[in-house]
Amino acid sequence: MQKDFLHVLPVGEVISRLLDVSPLPQESKRLDKLSGGPILAETVMATETLPPANRSGMDGYAVQASDLFGASEANPVWLDCVGEIAIDRPPNFTLQSGQCAAIVTGGYLPEGADAVIMVEHTKPFGAGVIEMRRSVAPGEYVMQKGDDAQEGTPLLERGTKLRAQEIGLLAALGITEVPVIRRPRVSILSTGDELVSPEQTPRPGQIRDVNTLALSAMLRPVADVSTFGIAPDRLGPLTASLKAALAGENGLPADVVFLSGGSSIGVRDLTLEALQSLGDTEILCHGVALSPGKPLILARCGQTLVWGLPGQVASAQVVMHVLGVPFLRHLAGHSLMAQFFGKGNFRYGHAFDQTFWPSRQAILSRNIASRQGREDYIRVRLEHQANGLPRAVPVPGLSGLLRTLLDSEGLVRISARIEGLEAGTPVDVLLFES
Repeated sequence: MQKDFLHVLPVGEVISRLLDVSPLPQESKRLDKLSGGPILAETVMATETLPPANRSGMDGYAVQASDLFGASEANPVWLDCVGEIAIDRPPNFTLQSGQCAAIVTGGYLPEGADAVIMVEHTKPFGAGVIEMRRSVAPGEYVMQKGDDAQEGTPLLERGTKLRAQEIGLLAALGITEVPVIRRPRVSILSTGDELVSPEQTPRPGQIRDVNTLALSAMLRPVADVSTFGIAPDRLGPLTASLKAALAGENGLPADVVFLSGGSSIGVRDLTLEALQSLGDTEILCHGVALSPGKPLILARCGQTLVWGLPGQVASAQVVMHVLGVPFLRHLAGHSLMAQFFGKGNFRYGHAFDQTFWPSRQAILSRNIASRQGREDYIRVRLEHQANGLPRAVPVPGLSGLLRTLLDSEGLVRISARIEGLEAGTPVDVLLFES
């Protein structure tokens, strides 16, 4: 007997409920153990001033800029070279007017020097005299004291994503351990009597399990992933597998469980019943106004959020791209990045804010029909034009076909408020690859 969807929600309402889930607690991590761009849980203060003194940004000569006023190839200036500054020792002299000192990139400027002239614009003139063939401005090619960090001031704010750039700055200050939001622990479980593992040869009526490996690949950049095999379409074994997925690995319970398959309303779709058979379970939604991806279940089991995903590969991956991966980023603290940058302008949005996702503007190649009240995500490929924006060409095909994903470079969103898009409309293509 066919069942009914429960609690079908608009996409915006689902996102609102997901944002209500608090980010994960913080943990202290060494810089050499960080991966996936973790989010700083607390503001880090600068423990030193960096650079600790003015340093050269080029190989050349430390000078007083006023000595080179008006200098050119046709009208050079000659300065006495009073020495060579070693990169590993600060100079112990003061540069006077009419003097220069050879310096390498990173070397400390002596007292009295306020600029560096590149070696390419100089020429030895003999007897320790250097010919200067251009003028320089005060501060030219100088890394000023404190440009990178001022001791006792905020170095990196809470909510900062730690990229290679930030990790390099921390290392330069000798900060080797920082508080970050913990990475989510995720369990993946596939369901279905028809599924066999990828290394097996399917019998007639069977197919290989695609979702476990494909979804794992999507999630590993943002989460620690454990897989729990394939559960059959029988309530007892499915419930047992679900309990194992909730328990996680190594005594660490999962923060999120993703089940693929069994989320719709057919007689063999048992995910909802398995969830309801567990104690302390709240069904947040069964069905979302999203295509592909309507048969989505969200449930809270204790402290773990369980997602019942469609089994169709394209549907499952679209749901993960639009909702699943952003939710994991939210848990990992990415929504803490939302901050104002100037009046009314966000530097970052919350994890679901598509304005800040990797995207490419394109021109839609043909009309696309849609239905009001449902948010559609159309798979498209990009055809680059000799002039102007690329064309976004819809990729046709059913949600069970892998080819529709292989031939696509991203998704075009059609709002639930409109009935499709016309050819020639500028669209933002949400790229699969970030």
